[in-house]
Amino acid sequence: LLVYSASPVEFASLSVNHVFALALLACSAIVVKLLVMRRRGMRTLEPFPGPPAHWLLGHVKLNSFHQDGHDLEKIMKWSGQYPLAYPLWFGPTLSILNVHHPSYVKTILTTTEPKDDYAYKFFIPWLGDGLLVSAGQKWFRHRRLLTAGFHFDVLKPYVKLVSDSTKVMLDKWEVYAKSEESFELFQHVSLMTLDSIMKCVFSLNSNCQTGSGTNPYIQAVYDLCHLVNIRFRVFPYHSKAIFHLSLHGYKFRKATRIAHNHTVEVIRKRKEVLKIEKEQGTVKNKRYMDFLDILLSARDEHQQGLSDEDIRAEVDTFMFEGHDTTASGMPWIFYNLACNPEHQEKCRDEILQALDGKDTVDWYCHYSNYSCDILTKPLTFFDGRTVPEGCIIGINIYGIHMNTTVWENPYVFDPLRFLLENVAKRSPHAFVPFSAGPRFVEET
Repeated sequence: LLVYSASPVEFASLSVNHVFALALLACSAIVVKLLVMRRRGMRTLEPFPGPPAHWLLGHVKLNSFHQDGHDLEKIMKWSGQYPLAYPLWFGPTLSILNVHHPSYVKTILTTTEPKDDYAYKFFIPWLGDGLLVSAGQKWFRHRRLLTAGFHFDVLKPYVKLVSDSTKVMLDKWEVYAKSEESFELFQHVSLMTLDSIMKCVFSLNSNCQTGSGTNPYIQAVYDLCHLVNIRFRVFPYHSKAIFHLSLHGYKFRKATRIAHNHTVEVIRKRKEVLKIEKEQGTVKNKRYMDFLDILLSARDEHQQGLSDEDIRAEVDTFMFEGHDTTASGMPWIFYNLACNPEHQEKCRDEILQALDGKDTVDWYCHYSNYSCDILTKPLTFFDGRTVPEGCIIGINIYGIHMNTTVWENPYVFDPLRFLLENVAKRSPHAFVPFSAGPRFVEET
């Protein structure tokens, strides 16, 4: 019987080889699993042909979803090649059926299928379980408690606050106009909308438009929006562990702490003020209730209010939703008006008429007036094609609004297409900027 005794060097070499072999085996198992899942997903979406995708990176590899400003061009090109709907792949296993026709949208929005939580879950560490991401009875209860906050009498005083913020922005623009110096419009509008929403939500004058430095809370909001976008686009970041260990994950946690600390401190101070007012029996000397006041005073039929965590989640949610979309939409409107002076003149005339000699618009004007679902059961469209349970469907709102089979000259800026007599000629699902249909509510 021969006994072989390995030296320490040989033993270490064997250990390294074993570790390498195990790592290689684990990687191979992961790759095989991804391939199996991808093949299963491709079979599911086989009735819906689409643009070729890389087996691992999906369509991210094709420079179509890089942040280079050409996303919409690529999506519209594919929409022309693949009518009604086509799949988009984000990595090897995540696929979204991209829908861009009213007939398909009608089928989706008239169901009670829940909003997809796959993309929205990336917001949860920041926004909590607020209206944007919550579902079921929690969403229903919060939405009912917050209804009072959207009454006209509550919203009307906000017009003056927005007007004040807008005047600050316009004063800055006048300086640029006199010097004929160019500037980035989006940055100015974004600061204005943030200034406005902080006044309406917190009654807080942030001075973010004129301050010498960047407000830490505002910078955190910018960073969080950017980092959530990066995480969705980079497939490995869909893993909590990988994102947590990454530099982007570290920046996300840091920005989240800043945002949460700011919100918690504002809520704490406001609760102290309300407590003192209640004890002294005084009435707050204020012409309007801001959104935070409404959150703190909301009560259900059992006289139960929102928890501190729920209040923070709703404040953070409305801070994000209240400025981001508006800041993106307004520069686009300005650009189109500048390119179409005839419509700009009509808009200007109506605004001057509404002002009637005042310097602030009191209420509404007339002329100047991406959603996902995850299926819990199979869904069949009007053409007979079916998607199974578990499939994620993305409603491409831009694709619908630019669909040449639905709209005449969709790339022409023509606000008159939204006159009532023209709207009546189209499908009600041809224009869905704010989505439509019922919100899914779970049974208790």
